[in-house]
This record gives sequence, structure tokens and C-alpha cells, in this order.
Amino acid sequence: MNLLLDLGNTRLKWGLHDGAAWLERGAADYDRLDGFAERVGAASGLVRAVGTNVAGRAAAATVAARLPTGLPLEWSRPSRAQCGVHNGYLDEKQLGADRWAALIGARHAHAGETLVVMAGTATTVDLLGADGRFRGGLILPGLGLMRRSLARDTADLPFADGAYEAFPRRTEDAIVSGCLEAQIGAIERLFARLEADAERLCLLGGGAAPAIAPWLSIPFRQVDNLVLDGLAQIAAERANIST
Repeated sequence: MNLLLDLGNTRLKWGLHDGAAWLERGAADYDRLDGFAERVGAASGLVRAVGTNVAGRAAAATVAARLPTGLPLEWSRPSRAQCGVHNGYLDEKQLGADRWAALIGARHAHAGETLVVMAGTATTVDLLGADGRFRGGLILPGLGLMRRSLARDTADLPFADGAYEAFPRRTEDAIVSGCLEAQIGAIERLFARLEADAERLCLLGGGAAPAIAPWLSIPFRQVDNLVLDGLAQIAAERANIST
């Protein structure tokens, strides 16, 4: 059994996978890892831990200290090709490990042309061809970050508790609607760059996905955690290589 770890900017997402299916998944803040440590410590048959980390060395050390003694921990990094995905970045090592794992997860979730959207602290919008080739993508501030930047860097625009409106007539609604339109616009513009066929699909994940999903006009499917799904594939490949 493998322990998969997605160290994001704001919290840890984790899962236990037996090679065929998920046995358990969860999330925890970095300053509240006791529950995570207890659940992982109680798991039997753990072979390895495989993770991605965009939270920095301190978060990695904090999580590693909560793992069972002697459990091998491997950090996944992007490569030129892995698990059926070819990395089209000019320098493959510059691609974020979480984006790479999400692309691998997406490849195994949908075989056609795919737009991979992870809407978290930052929003990433990545183009994945039906041939498994990652063609590039966008990184933009996430929905919450956009709203906080307006509150922080402008004198008269507070952190808005508004609602989406097609024709906003309150400042609060204008801020929320503007931030949502920016996210939706980036997603739908890149979706149009996929090869036009009946199989193209947007896979949408991340904490802001429920706020964005109702307003999309493209075919999409909301997913829980493509990073963990990709890590499960990476761990399975490593297990096959080592045997």
C-alpha cells in the first residue's frame, strides 16, 4: 500500500492507495497534523510514501516527521515522459511537480483532448493532447488571491462578500463577478485551443472549483484531487520498476 502526499500552498492532501483503489483520503492544515499522523500510523502494509511539494522545505520536514519510522519517502519531480504523459515544457524541470502529477492523473481519467484546471491558491490551466502530450498552460492568481489583492492594494475596494451577477450593480458583486469572469475567461479561452472533437473535456479540481463550476459553458467534469490520482500512477510505476 502506498501513502500519497500533496503538499499544497495552504494544506496537506493525502491518500492511501492499495494499487487498485483508494482506501482513504483526507486533508489537514500543516499546524494540525495529529489526526493525519494517527490515521497513517494505524495503516498496515505501507510500502512507500510518494509526494509532491510546493509548500517549501519547512512544510516537507513537518510532514516527514509525522510519518511512521522507516517508511521510505520519495518526492516526485517532473521528467520528460512518465506514465503516458510527455512533458512539452522547454525545460521539463521547471514545471511544478503538482502540475505534472495532475497531468498524469488527468491522462488516466480521460483519454481525449483535456484541459486540466487546478483552482487553488493559484489557478493552473494546462493543455493535454489526446496523444498524452502536455502542450503548455497558464498560471494565474486563484479566485481568493484575486479578491484579497484588491482588498490589500486598493483604498476603496474591501474584501468583497458579494455574489456573481451578469450585470453587477454593487461594488461587492462587481468584485466577485470580475474575479470569477477572469478565471472563467482564461479557462474557456484555453479550452478553445484544444483540438476540436467530441471527446474534449475540462477536468476541474481544487478548492475554488465549486465556485467556478456553475458558470462554465464548456464540457467539464469536477474531480477531487488529480494530484493524488497522478501520484498513485507514479507510485504504481515505481513499484513495477523495482520488482
